[in-house]
Amino acid sequence: MTNLSPRLSTGISGLDTVLDGGLLPNRTYMVRGASGAGKTIVGYHFLSTGVERGEDVLFISFEESAADLRANAETLGFDLSAVPILDLSPSPEAFLDDEAYTMLSPSEVEGKSTTAELKAAIEEREPDRVVIDPLSQLGRLSSDKYQFRRLVSSLLSYLKQSGTTTMFTSQPSSDDTDETLAYLCDGSLSLLRSEEGRSVRVEKFRGSDSQTGPHAMRIDGDHGIRVFPRLVPGSHHREFAIEPLSSGIDDLDTLLGGGIERGSITLISGPSGVGKSTTGAAFARATADRGERAAVYLFEESKSSFRHRSKSIGIPIDDLVESGNLRVDAVEPLSISTDEFAHRVRAEVEANGTEFVMIDGTAGYQLSLTDERSDIRRELHALARYLKNMGVTVVLTEEVQQVTGAFHASDNHVSYLADNILFIRYIEVRGEIRKAIGVLKKRFGSFEPTLRSFKIGSDGIVVGEPLDELRGILTGTPTWNEDE
Repeated sequence: MTNLSPRLSTGISGLDTVLDGGLLPNRTYMVRGASGAGKTIVGYHFLSTGVERGEDVLFISFEESAADLRANAETLGFDLSAVPILDLSPSPEAFLDDEAYTMLSPSEVEGKSTTAELKAAIEEREPDRVVIDPLSQLGRLSSDKYQFRRLVSSLLSYLKQSGTTTMFTSQPSSDDTDETLAYLCDGSLSLLRSEEGRSVRVEKFRGSDSQTGPHAMRIDGDHGIRVFPRLVPGSHHREFAIEPLSSGIDDLDTLLGGGIERGSITLISGPSGVGKSTTGAAFARATADRGERAAVYLFEESKSSFRHRSKSIGIPIDDLVESGNLRVDAVEPLSISTDEFAHRVRAEVEANGTEFVMIDGTAGYQLSLTDERSDIRRELHALARYLKNMGVTVVLTEEVQQVTGAFHASDNHVSYLADNILFIRYIEVRGEIRKAIGVLKKRFGSFEPTLRSFKIGSDGIVVGEPLDELRGILTGTPTWNEDE
């Protein structure tokens, strides 16, 4: 038997992170979940990683034949040719030879022979890793619940005594079989599946900490299972100098008291079509022009539309995308969870040293919340705080529903996250629809406490002079001061 490391990788990098580095060796672990949740695939990962590391492994199957296991694994990119399989799945003979089952109980017919096969395979292989799929099937070899518990307890103790790390699967049932197995194991993972997506939660992990879940999970033919751990902002930090950064528009910088600070979070708020995304794009363009890398994530617009629109209003970005200083990604919120999106952003920041991130917009981001108990403020808080800790300058855009009338900065109550709040709104002046821009909040330093006219044309964004001659602008229906 080969020597085992202090932690054993599950073969799923995100899951190892959740488990604080992996599984503790010489323990027993339960993977539970409904049919189709991905339990067997976790076993594929676990054993394949063992083979890659030169360990001895064994797959014990009580349901699928060895041929079916290998064929199904291959569709997900796993080659189980080097994985020994003890096939204890029901054979056609069991159906044809029903006379014995009529005279005797299944436990009497199968029990001794199955136990002997298990013992022989373990003694022959001396495996470092074993997967039993599913262990709950041992219930058919037991005459009652007490015998089942005794049989499972003896088997798991035997495997631990043999120096084996065991992973077994179980499916919820009407009896308490699943709960019995959960009690006997050293650790358990629950795989959850719903219309909103897949996730994994660590229910039990003796002798180790783990990250609180659930954590988003995805199954595909290229990677098998991928787990996206929930972001823990306090675990990440890098040093950076707080300094003002230009938007590339002089009058907008003046309004902002010199620009926005590096590592700050800016919320650009306003109704549909007012120019939030365009203003955010100006900050992204200015970042890339300085030779730094910027990333823009579009939740409500396609990449081609964003690039075409930016070009048409004098903020071309194609050259910066081609140079690698700017990344533009369109995100389909209904096909990605917030955990997976956070993983994508984190990979971008840590792999490329990205210094500016724009999330356009928060309403689309909210659609990616896969857990009905999730809250946009909590999820966005974790991502924004992570980026802030890493010195990344963040721009969030949020659409407010009210076009005119009483002013408010955020419909989703995320304004507390922002160091800076820049708002753009429609105003009606003598029967003409115009736009105004202003700063509601700036955490670092002063800003110009006036409202300015705001226009977007073929030459880009134009921030005009202060609207000193108007009052009541925030009501949406300003009046001229001379009308008093």
